[in-house]
This record gives sequence, C-alpha cells and structure tokens, in this order.
Amino acid sequence: SFVLDGTRETEGRTGWRTTRAHRQWQSVDLMMRTGEKKCFFKGVAALATVVAFASFPAIWSGTSRLSAGSIRTTISQPSFVSNCLNRNRNSFFGEKFERGTRPVVEGNRKKYVKAYVGASEDASILATEYRTHSCGELSEKDEGKTVTLQGWAQTLRDKGGITFILLRDRYGVTQATVLDDTPDHVRERAKQVRPECMVQITGTVKTRAPEFVNPNMETGKVEVIVSDVEILSRTASLPFSIADTGDEAKEETKLRYRFLDLRRQNMQRAMKLRHNAAMAVRNFLDGQNFLEIETPVLCRATPEGARDYLVPSRVHPGEWFALPQSPQMYKQALMVAGMDRYFQIVRCFRDEDLRADRQPEFTQIDLEMASVKSSDVMRIGEGVVRSIWKRCLDYEIPEIPQITYDEAMDRFGVDNPDMRFGMELQDITQHEVVKDSEFAPLQGVESVKAFVVKGGAKDTTRKILDSYTQFVKSYGLSGLLFGKITKDGVTGPFSKIADSDNLKPLLSTLDATEDDLVLLASGMASDVNSGLGRLRGKIGKDRDMAPNDKFAFVWVTDFPLLEFDEEQDRYVAVHHPFTSPLPEYREAILNTESKTEEIVTRNLTFAKSKY
Repeated sequence: SFVLDGTRETEGRTGWRTTRAHRQWQSVDLMMRTGEKKCFFKGVAALATVVAFASFPAIWSGTSRLSAGSIRTTISQPSFVSNCLNRNRNSFFGEKFERGTRPVVEGNRKKYVKAYVGASEDASILATEYRTHSCGELSEKDEGKTVTLQGWAQTLRDKGGITFILLRDRYGVTQATVLDDTPDHVRERAKQVRPECMVQITGTVKTRAPEFVNPNMETGKVEVIVSDVEILSRTASLPFSIADTGDEAKEETKLRYRFLDLRRQNMQRAMKLRHNAAMAVRNFLDGQNFLEIETPVLCRATPEGARDYLVPSRVHPGEWFALPQSPQMYKQALMVAGMDRYFQIVRCFRDEDLRADRQPEFTQIDLEMASVKSSDVMRIGEGVVRSIWKRCLDYEIPEIPQITYDEAMDRFGVDNPDMRFGMELQDITQHEVVKDSEFAPLQGVESVKAFVVKGGAKDTTRKILDSYTQFVKSYGLSGLLFGKITKDGVTGPFSKIADSDNLKPLLSTLDATEDDLVLLASGMASDVNSGLGRLRGKIGKDRDMAPNDKFAFVWVTDFPLLEFDEEQDRYVAVHHPFTSPLPEYREAILNTESKTEEIVTRNLTFAKSKY
C-alpha cells in the first residue's frame, strides 16, 4: 500500500506536476486497453512515478490507499488524485471510482471515502481482480454467493459424472464440485485438471448436507458448485507428492524442486511461524521505544568467534570485504551516538563447521541498550520471548526462574539445560562409598558424577549402552560406568565399585531402585560435566521425556569470564568477550596482565547483563 498526503497550494508548478502525473495514469490506461505485453512493468513504473510525488507535500491534499480488492481515496478537500480521476472518468483507473459518501473517522478527523465500484462492505481482504476469496475462508455465511477462486489442484475425483476438485492455496483447501448438469465444455475442462495444475474456478457457495461435512477441513461445511473452470497452467509428472508430508523424497530432490517443496503445508507453516515471530518482536520492541536500524553487510573484518566470509572488491583490486558475524561494532557505535535502544532482525555469517545449532548463515534478534542494568535487559528479553510465544502459540509463559552458571553445571552439566525433565546429575565425588572404593576408574580423579534413568534397566540393551559409551568419549571421557538395578542386585561395571551391601548407601543417595539404570562417569570436572550433560539431553530426547508442547525457560547468570582451552593453549571467553566483569574483579583486570592466572583460577564472573 502507499500513502500520499499533504496540502494543495496555488497553481503553477503544482499544475505542471498534476498534468504530468495525469498523463502517466492515462498511459497506464492506454497500455492496459491495447493489451501491450509490457504493460505490467510500464504500469508499475507509472504508479511509481505517481507515488514518488508523495515526497512533495505541496501537491497532495488527500490520502490514497491501494489495498487488495479495491483502490480507495480519502478526500478532505479537492485533491490532486480526485482531479486526475475526474478529468477522465473513463480511464482505466477512473472508471473504477465513483463519488462516495461513506464517512470514515481517522483519529479526530472525519473524511469521506471513495470506494472501488463493486467492492462490497464485506469483501474479502484477499479479493483481487482475479479472485473474490482465498481457498481457506469460505463458510456457511457465504451461502449463495458467486465466488471465484484460484489455487493448485490438490486432488481430482471423478464419481460417475460428478467431478470433485480440491483447490488449495496457502490459506486452506476448498472443495469445488462439477455436477453432471454443468455445461459439457466446463465438465471437459474439469476432467483435464491434474494434481498441482493452477486452476481458476467460478461458482456458487453451497452448504453441504450434514452427512457430507468434512471435519478435517476448515471449509468442510461448504462446497463451490462450479459454473466455469479455467486451467491457468499445467504441470508435468511430480517428483514427489505435495499433499503428503513429502518426507519420502530425498533432500537433494526437494532442493532441486524447491518451488514444489515450499508448497507443502509444513513448509508454509514454518514460514508463517517465522513471520509471526518477527512481527511479535517488532511490535513489542517498537512499544518499548526501540529503533530498528539496519547495519552494513559489506564491512571490515573484525575478530570474533569464527572465520569471516570474504568478498573481493572490484573497485579496489586486492582488497576484501568481510560479511559480518554479528553487528557488534555497529551497535556499540549506535550506543555512543545516542541511539539508546536499538534492535535488528539481522543476517549473520560465520565460516565454520556445521553444528546442530549453527549454520554458515543464520538470523538473530540483535538488540542493544544504554543506561541499563542486567535486570533491565532481562526484563526486555523476557518481554520479547513472551510476545513471540503468545502470538505464535497462544502460550502464556510463567515466571522464568534464575540459576547461576555454577548451579547449572552442577545439576545439568551444561550451561543451557533442558529443564522440562528431571534426571539431574549428582556429584558423588565425596561419597564414602566412592572415596573408599578401590575400583581403578575412581582413583585420583577430580570429579565423579552419576544420574539415574528411571525404568531404564528394562529396555536399554547392551548395544544402546555401547552407543552411550562412544557418545561420551567424544566429549573427552575415557568411558562410561553403567549399572542395571534388578531384583537380584546390580549388574554391569557399576557393580565393581563395591560389594552389594556397601553399594546400598550409594544407591540410596542416587534414589536408584529396581528396574532403574545408573550411568556414572569420572575424570576431569569439565569432561564429566560435558559428557554426562550431553548424554542426559540425548537420553531425554530419545525417551521422549521432553514433549514439544512443553516449555521450561530459565535464566543462567554469573558466567565465568575466561577458561583455558587445551587445544589452543590459551584462555578464551566462556560465553563471549563483549561483556563487563563484576565490580569486585574490575580492578584486578585493569592492573596488570600478571594477574590473569589468579583471576581465572578464582572463577571470575561477569555481570548478568549478557544476551
């Protein structure tokens, strides 16, 4: 849509512009009437010329809106738009207007709307020159209406002279019925329809008999009795089914025919969900006085967490641009410039290996605030998340708990714990049974932890246990001690920790009972936490402990600032380097580099204002 507004002044240059714009409108009329092939593009150019005049407030005295199904002009006094239309009432645009008397209140002002001829008050917002409704909005209240629909033919059924076509667009599915008394040429065209042909049908809405209502369709209570069918485009044999999930097709095939893959309902739901999430973010942050500001994509390389994608410059041979890993430098500059509340739904690029939660290019909600403390940032962050979940899922998020980094690592082994299920890690390093054990894997280790899989002894095979062992080895552990609790005692390597009588206090501490599975690991604290923490998440997913419709949010605060990376032989940021340490550690950091070792060993933490 476009908006044109302002105040009309005297004749002169204004009159010249009016005349020129009017000629543009007439040229659109001429091209549309003569059927010139390029009229669409020229028409768009003409409209662009007219819209461009909006930058000259002296020209306009009304507001014009172009909306689906109608062109409406709001008039508060004689305007340029009305003059254009009145000069040639028979032009392509002019013939679509008539003097209107319907008042519309905008703010504190009453204006009069010129309505598109033929557009009724209850016209669909999706109505165009080619369709009156979408395929997902007809209902019993439309009984008797003559409608025109466009969409893809999902299925075609011929039942002894009566043909049923399920017509689909992104809004839904409508059944079109071609009766046996329909003209022969229409019935013949209907029989030529094949799956995924683009079809336009015209007909009358009819309420179905109760026994023929389809409860699986939003439009299942009505059908369209067809009076005309037009095949707008035909299709060849499909490489995979569109109506089904499409999961049986290979990924390469779906990517090759991406335009077909994107017709599938689950793909369209995903895109709609993404749109709704973005709109929820924008609406909430706009209400909090944030400014959405775009930052450059071609920029200078800055040191961040991954390698940059480089783009060679044609203008400056031998020089390169870098694609941003995040807008970090730009948003800090905006803060210094006085833009105290900024956000951007931004594309980021990182040249690194694929991971489950990272791709070479991804989108993030990036925001920055000035003159705030951690509680302020967390309040805004919660508001963003609550807005997304409410709009997209109609889900009210309860109060979000807070735990420290140390608590997260102690209970879950990771700093992003899934709290939808229990099965928490238990530190048994100082347990008497473990301390007194002569079992070699428990001798001289920094940490010993275990967790219990309730009922896991009954359905966890040796093959699965071996896969668990290989899984934790990828996180630095040498192995995994498991034990199945049966009515006859404990089986597996866990039983070697102590004899059966001495194991009872340890099993009691772990709350392990008959039919439970105990998984234990020992070694460096970081390896134990990482290995068991990731294994806990894997088992929770494999055993469906965390249903998709259940949510458990948590704030994790007080991260350590640095940790030592054995592979790189240096200290690296635990979370990210763009943060502020807690006040009690700032002096130690600013003094000398010689204190770095001391700071790290004291588990330096930073303020909660990370995001």
